[in-house]
Amino acid sequence: MSPFKPDESSPLLIFGGPYSNLQATRAIRQIADNLAIPAHNVLCTGDLVAYCAEPDETVDLIREWGITVVAGNCEESVGNGAADCGCGFSEGSSCDLMSAQWYNYTLPRVSESNKAWMRQLPGQISFDYCQYAFTAIHGGVSSSNEFIFPSDAATIAQQQLEHSRSDIILAGHCGIPFGQKLSTGYWLNAGVIGMPANDASCETWYMIIASVENQLACNWKRLHYDYVDTAKKMSEAGLNNGYRDALSTGLWPSLDVLPAREKALTGQRLQIPALVIPVS
Repeated sequence: MSPFKPDESSPLLIFGGPYSNLQATRAIRQIADNLAIPAHNVLCTGDLVAYCAEPDETVDLIREWGITVVAGNCEESVGNGAADCGCGFSEGSSCDLMSAQWYNYTLPRVSESNKAWMRQLPGQISFDYCQYAFTAIHGGVSSSNEFIFPSDAATIAQQQLEHSRSDIILAGHCGIPFGQKLSTGYWLNAGVIGMPANDASCETWYMIIASVENQLACNWKRLHYDYVDTAKKMSEAGLNNGYRDALSTGLWPSLDVLPAREKALTGQRLQIPALVIPVS
């Protein structure tokens, strides 16, 4: 796979977790087209397939688009025909039990060609953009299924930042968009486009990073898409579960993975201020 070499004259479009949600994936591509952001400036932090009903179609669209993708735990598991999704859920938890349904639905519905493509995706991608060294990962630096949430101790993120030898980490997996300034850099999570962020809104999230007047402006944006059609496709596929309902309620079917602070914020509409990074 070619290394990620974005054009510094164009913004970066960052998103994670399409989750087999074809309608959301079409919508984010339309955003790129509307903003004239070329495919070589678009990066996905992984988990192309998961909860929704159109896994192979979603992967086909991503591949045809030609953007850069970090391997998520779902790509690792589906690509290698693993027994489960490898999401990092505690065994026997409600998240673990619910994941079995969508994973068993997804695995036979992804083509062998797309599985082979998943197997060659990189687990990390390092690149330079506007004088900063970036590392894009899925979950954690050393483990793709590590959950790192906004309330996690900054020392965890700082240690991982130092381990990556970069200035800025772009991460995914946890499903909650956020940005943190650390002691020697930044941790940015664009959120996911395929499921809401547990804030009682059916909209999902992506991020734009642009060079503006000697600064990097990092802006989190809400994605509007046809979630009704996505839910309909899930119902037709027999995926009549909490994840289908979450598309319209904006609330996760289980809070097992969330730390106490994020649990307490359930149903509260997210407001994410822009993060400005100076460029020397």
